Amino acid sequence: MQNKTELRKTLLASRNAITDEQRQLWDKQLVEKIMAWWTIKRLHTIGVYWPMRGEPDLNAAYATLAELGVQLALPVVVRDNAPLKFCAWTPGDPVIKDRYGAAVPADQHTELQPQALIIPCVGFNTQRFRLGYGGGFYDRTLASVPRPHTIGVAYAHAETVFSADPYDIALDMVMTPSMTLAQDHA
Repeated sequence: MQNKTELRKTLLASRNAITDEQRQLWDKQLVEKIMAWWTIKRLHTIGVYWPMRGEPDLNAAYATLAELGVQLALPVVVRDNAPLKFCAWTPGDPVIKDRYGAAVPADQHTELQPQALIIPCVGFNTQRFRLGYGGGFYDRTLASVPRPHTIGVAYAHAETVFSADPYDIALDMVMTPSMTLAQDHA
């Protein structure tokens, strides 16, 4: 079994090799799944992410959710070894790049506590543990109470085998274009 650093490199290379046509098809399928999930859950505040480094692009879902009155929020790194904060954001609002290259709201005055988080995964395993970029920001965020409902999103090739570390926190659900892994009550 590869260590997590090697596994990240392998998974990122695989994700970067996806053709634009395939990526657009899979993104459309993920958008449909997110909207089907929302139709059941009807949550009012959702933390989302701005796609980078080949992550699934769910901006079409964000636009539809915003039109339906859902308040969206983007994650902001406050400092190292701290949970993320989520700032109100609506598609079309200005964003700036943080030190990691992630887009964050230019206006960070309105902090929210999302009812759910849609989280990109570099990789995931069958127990719904997420492999991210290695900063631990989402795990620290999910350790907070109250914990929001969590949906990891990835392309199917990202399913892999790795052992969870003691600080890793399983997601409630992981969606790919072709499957959904969920807790019994998720």
